[in-house]
Order: sequence, then structure tokens, then C-alpha cells
Amino acid sequence: MRLLACAWLCGALLALASCRQSDGAGKGDPGRAAPPAAAAPPGIIVLPPDSPQLRQIRVEPVKTAPMPLEEVVSPGKIEVNPNRVSRVVLPVPGRIARVMVRLGDSVTQGQPLLAIESPDADTAHSAYLQAEATVTQARSSLVKTQADFDRSTDLFEHNAVAKKDVLSAENALAQAKAAVEQAQALREQALRRLTMLGLQPGEFGQAVLVRAALSGKVLEINVAAGEYRNDTNAPLMTVADLSTVWVSSDVPESYIRFIQVGERFDISLFAYPGEVFRARVMRLADTVDPQTRTVKVLAEMENRGQRFRPEMYGTIRHTESVETLPVVPYAAVIEGDGRNIVLVEQAPGRFEQREVTLGKRAGNLVAILKGLKPGERVVVDGGMLLRPNDSPAPRPAAPAQ
Repeated sequence: MRLLACAWLCGALLALASCRQSDGAGKGDPGRAAPPAAAAPPGIIVLPPDSPQLRQIRVEPVKTAPMPLEEVVSPGKIEVNPNRVSRVVLPVPGRIARVMVRLGDSVTQGQPLLAIESPDADTAHSAYLQAEATVTQARSSLVKTQADFDRSTDLFEHNAVAKKDVLSAENALAQAKAAVEQAQALREQALRRLTMLGLQPGEFGQAVLVRAALSGKVLEINVAAGEYRNDTNAPLMTVADLSTVWVSSDVPESYIRFIQVGERFDISLFAYPGEVFRARVMRLADTVDPQTRTVKVLAEMENRGQRFRPEMYGTIRHTESVETLPVVPYAAVIEGDGRNIVLVEQAPGRFEQREVTLGKRAGNLVAILKGLKPGERVVVDGGMLLRPNDSPAPRPAAPAQ
């Protein structure tokens, strides 16, 4: 009886244990973690179809475009055309009676700029009057000498005077003619002096007018009415013709072989972002700057609209050769740790992290020398959302050059 009861109890315990194991197998053991799902291969990013990140990502195919291979890029500055600039100086010392223009005024060639009261003007006028009187006196002397020569010649023909008297009269006549020519030369010189000063003969106390040598704008004024100036070498004003300006750039000597006189290059100015202008190379410096190892390049640029002002800064760009290459927007490149990465779409929601070799930039596009083929689809916006843990730390794209 006892043996029967023990056997029944052991059977019950075994059945209960079997039932618990059966329940654990059906419901799962809460103390044990489920086996991990298969991870994506290294360099592959996978997003589920319903991921909100996919709506923030823009993908475009890789295109091709002509891109520069050999290119000169250098800082540039707008300067006044040295062939079209006038620095106004005093023709004679004197007092500045009037300043007839203001800073920034447009002037035409021959327009009066300054009026000067100068003793030299009266001196020049006196010299002209004296020269005029000398001419009158020399002519009168010539008339008398001519008459004496004629009379001596007539008397000699009638054997009334000796030959030496005729020769003496002839010599006096030659001297009188030379005196007239000399007096006329002095008068012409005095008249030319008056003309250069803008004065009219016959009137004392005239003001000397300083006129513009060329048409342009008044860029600088260093004088005021009432001042007395005796330095005829110091500039009082600067007038420049800004219809053309020059672009000056210091090009590294290693690139100067790509630039020749007469060639054209592109100009980008900070004052006008997004616009490109053209200039023609006028001169290359004959020497290399020993400090910077650069060569000065000067180019001429049309300025009909007066948009370009001296001292504006920008960048010159001269392309020597081009090649058609795959290109992507520069924003598609993730830079960091010495690598350049783009994200290539293999399938919807599946992206490959691929290292590429960059070439030259042109605007917001960058050439791809290695790593991409035309037609492949790459992430051009929102790539920061797909950066895997093993990718380089992202760096914002540099501004377009």
C-alpha cells in the first residue's frame, strides 16, 4: 500500500514538471534574450520602408560635366587703370582762389578745376608785352637798315661811294634781319607761355585756370580755397577715367606658365556673389616677388556701368584645360579623417558608404576622379542622417569658390 502511494506521488511530480517545461517551451523564457537579428554589412546603411528619415533624404544620379584639370585661382583686387588717371598739380605757385569741383564729381576733358592767383601770371604777361615791343623795334630798325643798304648800293653803282661802304650796309642789314627773327622767337615763346597758362594777351590780373586733362571722376582732393601753394610737384587732385579698370593679382610662380598676355580669365567679386566677369591680361611683371614668390598679373576689364570700384576684392580664375568627368554637388561629400565619403543608393532604403577621390571644383559641383560612375544615385541632401558609426566625423561643405 505504501509502495503504491509513493509510486503515485512520483508520477504526479513528473507530470507536473513535464507540464511546466511544456508551458515554458510555448511561451518563451523571460530570463533569456532572443537571438539578435542579422546586422548590415560594414559600410551599408539600411532603413526600413516606413522610416521618417527617408522623407528627409534627397537622391540624385551622378552626372558628367566639363571640369578644369589645370587651373589658376588667385586673389584679385580692382585698381584704377594707370593709363587713364590724372594727378592735378599747380602750373605756377600761387593762392588757390576757387575750387570748382567736389569729391566724386564727374568732369569732362578741359573743364576748369581750380582758379589760381599767381604773380607768375603777371610776369608771363609782362614778358609777352616786352617781346612784342622788341619785335616792333627790330622791325623799325630793319626798315632803316634796308633803306641805308639800298642807298649805298645806288651810290656805288654811280661810283659815289667805295665798295666797303656797301659791304658795311649789307652787314648791318643782315644783323637787323637776325634781330627781327630773334625778337619774333622771343615773342612766340612768351605767347606760348601765356597759352599754356590759359591767359589772354593784353590783360593783367587774370586768374590761372587748371583744367581736367581727361574725362572721369574726381577721386581725391587735397586742397582748399584760400591756401597758398608753391610746390608744383604735389598732387592737388586725382581724376580717373573709370570706364575701364584693372584687376591686379599675385599669381604663384608655379602657375604663371598658364597665363599669357592677351588671354582672358574670369573674375568673381565679393561685392557681386554669383556673378562672373571677364578681363583681358594686359601685363605680366618682369620679376618675381622674392618674399611671396608670386608674379604680378594685370588685366583690363570694361566698367561701362560703373559697378566696379577701386579696392574691391575678389578671385581670378583661369582654366588651362578641361575634361568631362563625373560630378556631384559638393554638399554630397562627407569629409573627415582624411577621407571623402559619398552615400550611394543600392536600393530603396539601402545605402553604401563609398570613399571617393575629388578633383577640381566649379561652383557648387566637384569632380569625382575615382569611386563613382555616371548614372549611380547618391545622396545629395540629408546624408548626415545616414552616417554610420564607423564613418568619418562629418564636416560642413566649404562655400563654393
